[in-house]
Amino acid sequence: MLPQLDRTVSFALHAAQEAITQSGLVFDKSIGARSATIIGTGVGGENSHDEQSKRLYAENASRVHPLSIVRVMANASASQISIAHGLRGPTFVVTSACASANHAISQAAQMIRFGMADVAITGGTDACLSYSVLRAWEAMRVLADDTCRPFSINRRGLVIGEGAGVFVLESLEHAQARGATILAELAGSGMTADATDIVSPSAEGAAAAMMQALADAGLAPEEVDYINAHGTGTQANDATETRAIRQAFGAHADKLVVSSTKSMHGHAMGASGALELVAVVNAIRHGIVPPTANFDQADPACDLDIVPNVARKMPVRAALSNSFAFGGLNAVLAIKRAP
Repeated sequence: MLPQLDRTVSFALHAAQEAITQSGLVFDKSIGARSATIIGTGVGGENSHDEQSKRLYAENASRVHPLSIVRVMANASASQISIAHGLRGPTFVVTSACASANHAISQAAQMIRFGMADVAITGGTDACLSYSVLRAWEAMRVLADDTCRPFSINRRGLVIGEGAGVFVLESLEHAQARGATILAELAGSGMTADATDIVSPSAEGAAAAMMQALADAGLAPEEVDYINAHGTGTQANDATETRAIRQAFGAHADKLVVSSTKSMHGHAMGASGALELVAVVNAIRHGIVPPTANFDQADPACDLDIVPNVARKMPVRAALSNSFAFGGLNAVLAIKRAP
């Protein structure tokens, strides 16, 4: 199988196998027929695209690898997971830049809610560390030249990462009927579009997505203890997200704990929301909120409790996980403790 796989697909397959093993599910014919596979990716098979472009344009090759299409196609990660585990329900990839994973997870939850699937394998994957992707981001002047410092006054931009996070979603009844270990409850989601600018973030659009997620989850703002912020480390994003959190939560924003795990795993584009959901689920399970690493000086425009540098032990009843993408696309997940 390896000749068919771009690195982004390899990541997704490994993460899916880990999630399925942990879940204890066995996908026999009946379960497989009612299982969806919905994966988010922002870049897709860019490394394979780079390799074959080099063959054509730099090495003057007359042909590219015969499996180039199945390596590059954006749906490859969902398709390969489906094939590997015999999942014959709805299978597709969502691509909405840096909100891809949260959009995919939200779509998977809706399919279970509306009876279109009993189980969903969902999350996000991206392998962004290709020469062309790095140079494209560098050209926008948003890459840090030292490290990622979300919410610090001297933040200098994002650091690109890569990886995958995959989850097994089920209805509560389905999970309880098979005696599953339930890690957390995906209680709701909110999705909005800024409809303003292709790259400049909008506090109003982000706040609206957070408020939708709260409403969908049946949560009052005061019930949320933690937000895993989009927190890219750019000047515009972090200040805008701070304003959005204050719009959505009002006075409770001063009691919220907010951190950006991108300070540690980097910005994995379409996989970021999935990696961050792993952090949120474990914060709820273990009562440890991850820190915002590399923080060195407060910014008055980012006046939230951003858990500087050291993880914090505290109970977390409910949390939000924010993803805001180029294109003005916002996707927020609301998570509660396992029932």
